[in-house]
Amino acid sequence: MMNRIQHDTSLGEVHGSVDISKRSAGWRKALAFFGPAYLVSVGYMDPGNWATDLAGGSKFGYSLIWVLLMSNLMALLLQSLSARLGIVRGRDLAQANRETYPKAINFILYILAEVAIAATDLAEVLGMAIGIHLLTGLPLIWGVAITVFDTLLLLFLQRLGIRKMEAFIIGLVAVVGLSFLVEIIMAKPSIGEIATGFVPRFPNDEALYIAIGIIGATVMPHNLYLHSALVQTRKITKTPQGIRQALKWSFVDAAVALNIAFLVNAAILILAAAVFFKNGLMQVAEIKEAHRLLSDLLGSTLAPVLFAIALIAAGQSSTITGTLAGQIVMEGYLRLRINPWVRRLLTRLLAIIPAIIVIYLFGDNEVDSLLILSQVILSMQLGFAIIPLIHFVSDKKTMGQFAIKPIVQATAWIIAAILVYLNVRMVLNEADKFFTTSSNLFWKGLIIAAGLFFLGLLVYIIFYPLFSRKRKPFSIQMHPDVATLQHLQMPEYKRIAVALDFGEHDAQLLAHAIGQGKPETHYVLIHIVESASARLLGKESDDFETRNDEERLQFYIRQLQERGFTASGKLGFRDRAKEIVRLVKEEKADMLVIGAHRHSGVKDWLYGETINSVRHELSIPVLVVNF
Repeated sequence: MMNRIQHDTSLGEVHGSVDISKRSAGWRKALAFFGPAYLVSVGYMDPGNWATDLAGGSKFGYSLIWVLLMSNLMALLLQSLSARLGIVRGRDLAQANRETYPKAINFILYILAEVAIAATDLAEVLGMAIGIHLLTGLPLIWGVAITVFDTLLLLFLQRLGIRKMEAFIIGLVAVVGLSFLVEIIMAKPSIGEIATGFVPRFPNDEALYIAIGIIGATVMPHNLYLHSALVQTRKITKTPQGIRQALKWSFVDAAVALNIAFLVNAAILILAAAVFFKNGLMQVAEIKEAHRLLSDLLGSTLAPVLFAIALIAAGQSSTITGTLAGQIVMEGYLRLRINPWVRRLLTRLLAIIPAIIVIYLFGDNEVDSLLILSQVILSMQLGFAIIPLIHFVSDKKTMGQFAIKPIVQATAWIIAAILVYLNVRMVLNEADKFFTTSSNLFWKGLIIAAGLFFLGLLVYIIFYPLFSRKRKPFSIQMHPDVATLQHLQMPEYKRIAVALDFGEHDAQLLAHAIGQGKPETHYVLIHIVESASARLLGKESDDFETRNDEERLQFYIRQLQERGFTASGKLGFRDRAKEIVRLVKEEKADMLVIGAHRHSGVKDWLYGETINSVRHELSIPVLVVNF
């Protein structure tokens, strides 16, 4: 279920799986590049955006449309920088961080990235649960619990390959887009009034809070990790011309996908402004309330149905990309890989547990506040992803001729400065409210300490790369360069253990074991009895299966001895993996031969993963024979 990865490719299962180099020129080749940005774009229209867009539109009319446009332009630049890192260096953002920053800083950055992913998943869980409730009437708390089962959908999509997954996501995006297109046509907003929303202004401090939530919902830190990995699913020609072509088409891909996301977000805000703000309903910040009022104000039962369907589609599409981002972050920072379903389940539980607690304690009324809070948390993580990214794509030593130009650097740093400033201002506003209303010195001290810590961390990640470029970078490669292959010592295995299933492949296993040995090698035959009696009584078991297995073991030993080999046998009981490890260590074997039936996916979960469990506990060579 868990292992250290032995390569430095991002998303290894699909890395370079779409071979661009073999496509002929023209529109077919261009289309082959399209896809990664669509997976990224779903994070820009997830249910978290709905809460902030609805709040912005109902409370302030069209006045915050400019925030959506600004955040979309920011996102386009930052996502193109993320794609550039993956295409040119063949590194995702987590891997690049691991190469650059010290271990302690990387661990903190990893935790922050996981917090961002958990906040994203929280928004998706709540959005899907609300959508299910609106469509079926199922209680919200049960809708939250049901969302855990989408783990199975992710498993299925991963088996189909990256292109099928991209097609599925694009289909869900189309459902969301078409739903809101129909609703905008029904709402009939004023084009002139919409145009006034592109003039930058903040009506009050609450508008600033909502605006930061909108930015947090749009420019999301986990998308920067995700995009830098997804572009590596395209196998390109690693020449200046091939890289230049990949950069061009990945930018086009991002521009199209993110503009679609912008139109969806703008449609939600415009819908809220045209239907709620115009009718004096300025407190409609809740998704459920918006759904209820749509039918009355638009005079159509189709509008609320489309609203709920789009909400479910947005949540489902975002949840898939959130899991991929989690995999990228864990592998890049920790070089640790766990089964996709385990990773998905852990991520989902981190979102479900706080959602269920809030709904249980406070009821359904606080759900939308939780959605907006999740987006503000995301916004506060942005600086810790953006700043390293700008450093990496600006470094001529690693990026060569593809390092970004000074004008792009300046723009990127201005964007980073704006985001950090908005976050600091928001935190100071919220802290000021708490400090003026509370006399609790412990919490005040904790807030000040946390603020200073994060400010110090931000300063550190800004300046560390500038002073460390002359130093040898931290390598994430597992295969260092070797000058020669002299002084090779051929191993001699004196005691080889063979884990037998007592099935049709026993002879094959024994043949492989003998092939590794010498005339004087001692072969230890191991079999684990797994009958109900053996599991209960262990070595005291004396049922039919135990006796039959003992006879089979002695039969194999005699057969080997008749052929001139030295052999002995051991039976184990109860847990297969633990018993194999125990017996191998007990017999002081210096090699283990074990068979693999190549189960995958759900079968691995059902039948167990003996090989992985065994090899992690042993320090000797393990020869795995595939059947």
